[in-house]
Amino acid sequence: GVALPAHGTLGMVFQEPRLLPWRTVEQNVRLAAPHATAAGLDTLFQTLGLKAHRNHYPGELSLGLARRVALARAFAVEPDVLLLDEPFVSLDDALAARLREELAELVNRRPVTTLLVTHNVDEAAGLADRLLLLSVSPARILADVAVARPRARHTAAELAGLREEIARRLNQALL
Repeated sequence: GVALPAHGTLGMVFQEPRLLPWRTVEQNVRLAAPHATAAGLDTLFQTLGLKAHRNHYPGELSLGLARRVALARAFAVEPDVLLLDEPFVSLDDALAARLREELAELVNRRPVTTLLVTHNVDEAAGLADRLLLLSVSPARILADVAVARPRARHTAAELAGLREEIARRLNQALL
């Protein structure tokens, strides 16, 4: 489980957006954060490119827009801890990269402890301070790998080096 402070809040983004189809974008976000201010939602919707879609229903949205709504819902609660379970899976590379940049902008604007579950090394390296490599169920930490330039765009050589480091650390842990 995740231990939160007594009055802590948790933001969660699942692999699928998990939006209620009978509620608009804004209603889906307000359901999680009923006390969010109009100005706060305006800023969030602007950052995530949702301003023109706030009165649309989930069935009218592309997968990319639905993922943005899920991110908005998670950030609207102003979480102390943000859990992201493969939030960019099934998106094309360009859209996933754009959403990663938007996520990084939101976290830079309002720092929050974030746990990202992903199988994508490039994604992890671009968003993380450190990588925890986990075993299969029941999960245990096999290795803790520091990211040389946290939350930065990495060169192909840096990513190749990180992949090699991960492979080496996994091999050591599994032997």
